[in-house]
Amino acid sequence: MRQFDVLIIGSGLAGLSLALRTATNKKICLISKRRINDSASNWAQGGIAAVLNDDDSIDAHIQDTLVAGAGLCDGAVTRKVVEHGKETIDWLIEQGVGFTREQDDSGYHLTREGGHSHRRVIHSADATGHAVQTTLAEKVRQHPNITLLENHIAVDLITTKKVKDYDVELFNSNTCLGAYVLDNTTGKVITIGAQHTVLATGGAGKVYLYTTNPDISTGDGIAMAWRAGCRVANMEFIQFHPTCLFHPHAKTFLISEIVRGEGGLLKLPDGTRFMPDHDPREELSPRDVVARAIDFEIKKRGIDCVYLDISHKPLEFIQGHFPNIYRRCLQLGIDISKEQIPVVPAAHYTCGGVMTDESGHTDINNLYAIGETACTGLHGANRLASNSLLECLVFGQAAAKDILAQPDRPTPKLPDWDESRVTDADEEVLIAHTWDELRRFMWNYVGIVRTDKRLSRALHRIHMLRDEVHEFYSNFKVSNDLIELRNLLQVAELIVKSAMARKESRGLHYSKDHPHTETEAVPTVLEPSNYYSLLDSEHGHPTPTKQG
Repeated sequence: MRQFDVLIIGSGLAGLSLALRTATNKKICLISKRRINDSASNWAQGGIAAVLNDDDSIDAHIQDTLVAGAGLCDGAVTRKVVEHGKETIDWLIEQGVGFTREQDDSGYHLTREGGHSHRRVIHSADATGHAVQTTLAEKVRQHPNITLLENHIAVDLITTKKVKDYDVELFNSNTCLGAYVLDNTTGKVITIGAQHTVLATGGAGKVYLYTTNPDISTGDGIAMAWRAGCRVANMEFIQFHPTCLFHPHAKTFLISEIVRGEGGLLKLPDGTRFMPDHDPREELSPRDVVARAIDFEIKKRGIDCVYLDISHKPLEFIQGHFPNIYRRCLQLGIDISKEQIPVVPAAHYTCGGVMTDESGHTDINNLYAIGETACTGLHGANRLASNSLLECLVFGQAAAKDILAQPDRPTPKLPDWDESRVTDADEEVLIAHTWDELRRFMWNYVGIVRTDKRLSRALHRIHMLRDEVHEFYSNFKVSNDLIELRNLLQVAELIVKSAMARKESRGLHYSKDHPHTETEAVPTVLEPSNYYSLLDSEHGHPTPTKQG
């Protein structure tokens, strides 16, 4: 057993910022599933939304967020996040992040994205996430109080409620004590105890066939929290980014919203614009509106994609504002200064997640969730562009403040992982086949446009696959792929059940059977059942429910 003050699962912006804000006073363990820079934060292109000049206002940013969220944003949380925007940007600048400045060096260049009424998105060219991630990651590597465990994946949380033969009288309620973690370099599961455990594992985009997310986005934190007893909310609201590059050799390359923010136009193959027919805000409509418009045009006309055209801008402008997009498209034979960019929607962001309060607390004592893993109430039914990295920063700061205010308490001795009742897998084809099948029917049945029949079919398939994977998990040693597949199936079920519960169309959830929008906006909250606890009690593995 390894012991720390704070265990952070996930190495994106939320996890990195929390680690750096707490490491002065705490002993930190930061787990990264792959390398530290393999995160969705690192892939973020557009920027971070914050009120940074006198032309803008806190109230305007709040209003834009509320409009995009289609009535489901938490007003108090939204105000808190927006009001802390500038100070978190200042903190990043203090850490050494180099944001793009105006040509005359009069200040930082601010761009505008869909749904925003002002230019308020601060950025580092078109690779903001990479600039922020690499800067903070280097500081984490050098910090003496942070132990970085790369190529490690959490298997499950350890809680007092689920650990048998443990004296829980020290705790007033169910409390997280740490996690079991698989070391992918050795294949061994280690036990990590911690006074505070933080889920910062990102979203679940890999549950869909087409996504802008990296391979690590398998909903691990959401699934683990659910199994441990946390509520989840608003999982039906999966944001599909309107403009993912349509190319056989670059299926996850995002064409940032800043291209439309700086004048890019969406067109049909014949060069005709179509967004004016769908919304008066045209190309600067919120993402759900643009994604549905593109999906409608593709299905109506039987075409493979639509096109994003920025070629009317000068070459110098394009290279200056979108250097990475320009370079990557050129590598694929597309000169965006002369020709249109083929694009399609792709799963991009999980707006729902583990329910938390304004400090990142979950339903379980000493367990926090921050970033895309969490449902804080900020995004509602649809995330406003560039509010995601802002949320990571603000809640990383809030959780750090809360953790630092807590008194120290000893971490008890926890039982080791026991593999005495399982064997090596005889064949791995089940994992690969199930993963592929899951992603395909989630794309077809639980995508941009949904029906009751599609959702019912998806849930039926999920239950069949879940039983097969459960049997596999019960009898064989865990692997990275098996852990991810188990989590994806759990998250898929949460998405489908949430979608089935919403009998209206709102924000990112559009149902052909329920096209109306109810007058009252009500979050979808799922309460954890004891189903998985019962399953876990029969496992050969010593999950927190039962030690082998």
